[in-house]
Amino acid sequence: MLKTALITGITGQDGSYLAELLVKKGYEVHGLIRRASTFNTGRIDHLYSDPHESGASVKLHYGDLSDGTGLGRILELVQPDEVYNLGAQSHVRVSFDEPEYTADVVATGTLRLLEAFRHYIASSGKQARFYQAGSSEMFGATPPPQTENTPFHPRSPYAVAKVAAHHFVVNYREAYGLFLCNGILFNHESPRRGETFVTRKITRAVGRIKMGLQDKLFLGNLDAKRDWGFAGDYVEAMWLMLQQDKSDNYVVATGESHSVKEFLEKAFEYVGLDWQKYVEIDQRYFRPSEVDYLMGDSSKAHKQLGWKPKVSFEELLKMMVDNDLELAKREITLLDAGHKVTCGGRW
Repeated sequence: MLKTALITGITGQDGSYLAELLVKKGYEVHGLIRRASTFNTGRIDHLYSDPHESGASVKLHYGDLSDGTGLGRILELVQPDEVYNLGAQSHVRVSFDEPEYTADVVATGTLRLLEAFRHYIASSGKQARFYQAGSSEMFGATPPPQTENTPFHPRSPYAVAKVAAHHFVVNYREAYGLFLCNGILFNHESPRRGETFVTRKITRAVGRIKMGLQDKLFLGNLDAKRDWGFAGDYVEAMWLMLQQDKSDNYVVATGESHSVKEFLEKAFEYVGLDWQKYVEIDQRYFRPSEVDYLMGDSSKAHKQLGWKPKVSFEELLKMMVDNDLELAKREITLLDAGHKVTCGGRW
């Protein structure tokens, strides 16, 4: 039978890769999007078709994690077999500027969706399954390697909210016997990563600097170490979690850690440039409380899910730089044609 999935955050990096994966597997995919005055569906435009057309594989619904009634209505309408909660205010630095909003969407938003999901299961009788997107930021100051049993020590409003969401999932699983999985995903990147996240910020600047469109790149802490993988690999782990006999918590990571400085050096080196000529440190990009070192141990996911990352750190970096070099070349073409181009050169 054709399965139906609902994805919150479908317009984000992970949502777009997950939607691609599920469409390939024959799912009917529904996505939750927030109402805005401009379209923000660029990452999924290649998947989306007019809902008036028969056989449309991706359908979008207006909704928000701040609206519990609306979430319940969408669940009843869509009747999903699988729900993937990827929606969030996911920028760690921004969470210090907007802590209340971050907590409401990330923590309480998850609770609203869980409560709507619980009522949906009770009313429909379906044995639906639920995935919650956790984050390595939840570990914060806890020394690596981090596993499913490592204590959480969050260091940002975003991380605190993700910890709360994680525990809401565990509580609802234990209290109501629902199939609810927590995926604790370490940093995962791609050419679709938002341009304010440090890896994409670097590769976007590398492309523009190489093509003469940008002079400087302003960054914060270069010493922070992260476990970086490819988002396209990580969404497969999400799907695998919901195909198991019982629900559980899983760490998803590469088991390697690299500093921001190493990513920076390799990205500039890849295009034959010396990063030190172009990069300046700006204190405004430092967090009030930093997370120094994250590296995940995903042995459980390897053993129980059969999942392993396919794309290496070097392959990921080159993939992102190649993509952003191409974007910079397109910018030049537009400029040569007399078009005004706005970009993140203001970083």
